[in-house]
Amino acid sequence: MKESQGLRKLCMAALFAALCYIGFTYCKIDIPVGAEKTAFHLGNVFCVLAALFLGGFWGGMSGAIGMTIADLTTAYVTSAPKTFVLKLCIGLITGLLAHKVFHLSKDQPRKVPLPVATVLSCAGGMVFNMVADPVVGYFYKTYVLGVPQKAATIWAKMGALTTAVNAVVAVIAATIFYLALRPALKRSNLLPQVK
Repeated sequence: MKESQGLRKLCMAALFAALCYIGFTYCKIDIPVGAEKTAFHLGNVFCVLAALFLGGFWGGMSGAIGMTIADLTTAYVTSAPKTFVLKLCIGLITGLLAHKVFHLSKDQPRKVPLPVATVLSCAGGMVFNMVADPVVGYFYKTYVLGVPQKAATIWAKMGALTTAVNAVVAVIAATIFYLALRPALKRSNLLPQVK
């Protein structure tokens, strides 16, 4: 029984990694910023959704792997290491809030209603990303890639704007998808158990 649950979780993690890849690669609007780019995309929706369904580690790894592969296969290849770390952290934070603070995977009565707990869990991961992405991006571009500070500052400001928009979309969409899919997965006994 435990082996089938582990295999199910692994398969769902692979599915979410693929959805993160698709959400970034095919569902995005590129915004040129000098020689670099930033993007509005749907990849974070599936990164957060993975953490809601699979927990922090598996959800974070799904987002990290899917979005890093997307970076490596598009014009964002230099951002791949930063993407891996940030998406893993988004999943870890969202999963921690969802399953350790709000206990989404438990069937017991909740102090916080399921929709509110879902929104707050998603928002936690996305608030982290709104702060960390521009800050880490600035230092990564300046000290790892050798980009001049003035250019890195401009990219960080533009990245902050697109990250904020992506965050709002991710919180709304992931909450809607989670609340719609959770009952169906539970009825079909496909809802993973997160401990």
